[in-house]
Amino acid sequence: MRLPAKVLAAVVCAATVIMPLGACGSSSESSQQDMIISYYASEPQNPLIPGDTNETGGGHVIDMLFSGLVGYDKDGNSVNEVAKSITAQDNNTVYDIVLNDDWTFDDGTPVTAESFTKAWSYTANATNAQMEASFFAPIEGYDDLQNGDAPSDAQLSGLDVISDYEFTVTLSAPSASFPIMLGCNAFYPLPESFYDDPAAYGEHPIGNGPYKFASWSHNQDILVTRNDDYRGNFPAHNDGIDFVIYTDVDTAYADVQAGNLDLLDTVPSSSAVTFQYDPTVQSVNNPGSVIQTYTIPSDTPHFGDDEEGHLRRQAISMAINRETLCDKIKGGTATPATDFLSPTVPGYSDSLEGSDVLTYNPDKARELWAEANAIFPWDDANDVVKFSYNSDNSSAKSLFEAVSHFVTNTLGVRAETNPISTFSEFRQEVTDRQLKTAFRTGWQPDYPSADNYLVQLYDSAAADGNGSNDGDYKNADFDALMDKAASATSTAEAISYYQQGEEILLRDLPATPLYYDNAVVVSAIGVQNVDTNWKNVPVLQDVTKDVSRK
Repeated sequence: MRLPAKVLAAVVCAATVIMPLGACGSSSESSQQDMIISYYASEPQNPLIPGDTNETGGGHVIDMLFSGLVGYDKDGNSVNEVAKSITAQDNNTVYDIVLNDDWTFDDGTPVTAESFTKAWSYTANATNAQMEASFFAPIEGYDDLQNGDAPSDAQLSGLDVISDYEFTVTLSAPSASFPIMLGCNAFYPLPESFYDDPAAYGEHPIGNGPYKFASWSHNQDILVTRNDDYRGNFPAHNDGIDFVIYTDVDTAYADVQAGNLDLLDTVPSSSAVTFQYDPTVQSVNNPGSVIQTYTIPSDTPHFGDDEEGHLRRQAISMAINRETLCDKIKGGTATPATDFLSPTVPGYSDSLEGSDVLTYNPDKARELWAEANAIFPWDDANDVVKFSYNSDNSSAKSLFEAVSHFVTNTLGVRAETNPISTFSEFRQEVTDRQLKTAFRTGWQPDYPSADNYLVQLYDSAAADGNGSNDGDYKNADFDALMDKAASATSTAEAISYYQQGEEILLRDLPATPLYYDNAVVVSAIGVQNVDTNWKNVPVLQDVTKDVSRK
């Protein structure tokens, strides 16, 4: 396996795909006076294990339960949490990490150096089949754990425990951005009790963050309560968060209107134009960092990584009117995409070479489609362009029905949607590589850096189930540019390499950018201190409400 010489980072650190679900109601009971904030959520794909979570259903919960070496403030600035200091040595190849010695897990056991090194090694080890394994590719010894034959407790050779509260990390290549990514969920610590029974732990996780796990009623809700022993920078100002699981966003919106749900961080298409003027809710509509895309797997017939495949991908992209999607489907809460990042991230550009492929151009789209047909004919009787999505999200339904309409009308080919009942089922089909259609994807960043958007999603090392490269795209030239960016000595130099890599992506279109989501939240009347962070989600620890209204 190729050893990548860069930092692999993911949005979701927890959250590759940005797709909410629909309501079953809360099963949790709490005191009338407890300030429990109810928050729209989706059923996690996997048990609540940090290293096995790369979607928002589980990621939002895990981020409340755990604290890493560093955390991120509202604006995306990195601040030390468990780490007392992180010191670079040997030209950013070795990092010495010293911990604060006063952190404990919820079971009272101390958070030590081994709480990190053992957790990281467990996640990196292919034997343990953790979805966030590729985050550890920059660390020496990663390749040795990728054959699936290593013992489950084998350790990364690049991690060296110096004492209970100090360890070093040796990377396979220099990376100035490595310390920044250490706040993402793949790098959270785990208590010793995890290794006794990982499956049981995933149903009742023990963390060290601002909240403690209370209960999980599958397909109903997950309750976390304030951790009064939390030692970090982001303490809870409420008594807990009830992640209420929905299977229909329209139902969730109605619950906010009725005061039965406190927070909803998406808006149904039926309310996209009116929610900001709805007197029954409070609204936030801030510039955001989330990008929405669709991905076509590299082994899809007619859409491979070859000339025919590139031409067809470009033709479909240019058949889509993104302005119409943002105005009519998103109601002005999104901005047409011009690159693979977002406007809030250093390196964003609206003028990269090849970016015209993201501009609506029906004549050029038909021309490209004809060029592809000259290479290998499209069978109008049997071939069809399909877009898969989770049908428990009405916005996704509207979006891909519109996209299919554009493709059919512009290219004169049959385009259809392929709805899959729930987010969890949809993501499982993506993970299992069962889908041979275009499918809904998106990215919610872990930290505001181009490598977070590009490397984890499109680097070869993140393909084949080793990360969030769900289309299994592989391009050695792109990988090499990401390596150079990771070793750059200045931000400007790194951005230059990232943008060169984006120009390759604009040609190949392993995923096709559609638009950037604004950070949209609606809250019930009486809910206070609602704001969004750089990840487009509410700052849950700060939210309060007037419990006397109930």
